[in-house]
Amino acid sequence: MEKEPVQMVDKYIKGLMDISRAITSDLYQEDILKLIVMVTAKVTGVEICSLWLIDESADPLKIRLTATQSIDPDYLKDRSLSMDEGIVGYVATHKKPAVIPDVLKDARFKEKDMARRLGLASMVSVPLQVKGEKVIGVLNCFTAAPHAFSETEVNLIQTVANQAAVAIVNTELMVKTRVIQEELEIRKLVERAKEILMLRRNKTGEQAYRWIQKRSMTTRKSMRSVAEAILLSEELD
Repeated sequence: MEKEPVQMVDKYIKGLMDISRAITSDLYQEDILKLIVMVTAKVTGVEICSLWLIDESADPLKIRLTATQSIDPDYLKDRSLSMDEGIVGYVATHKKPAVIPDVLKDARFKEKDMARRLGLASMVSVPLQVKGEKVIGVLNCFTAAPHAFSETEVNLIQTVANQAAVAIVNTELMVKTRVIQEELEIRKLVERAKEILMLRRNKTGEQAYRWIQKRSMTTRKSMRSVAEAILLSEELD
């Protein structure tokens, strides 16, 4: 870990700038999260950095490993914890950072065998919070040698986690917006195609819609493709 506070803060600021650029980029969420853990590991000098996200589709809720810069197969395997399990579950539930001087001596840390194999010593775990309220995940940093995380270090890692939360929420909103726009566009195309069928084939609106729907199923093409074909044929006539 960085010893000189000024140098440490400077490295964090540069790292946060990289993360901020990722947030405003066109990268997919998976790429953004990988960049965040890589930048965090680089500026903190930790052995492993990992990012876990709460799976709200699971009942009961689960928190899953989503991104890490580690290449060790033991750490890369698909892993998930319940919300009351391990340090990750503790941090997500209590909404506050946890500093663990020795992961092998902390009863809450569940993966001691893996920690021994990978040579992990100390750990800091911070929540990913949106506007200081809702927790959507957890960011973990492990060191290979015993390390006493300072308040400054914890605060800076928390800042990184907050940036990560912004990136995740922004990406999800962007995807939802694109999906909604796509649905609206398809609806407009289908409505225009319906009008053509109603005029050409003397069909009601419902009959025209059913025809497009059936055509989509029999040709194994999307409703959009069928509607676009009808509109194209109208233009060619």
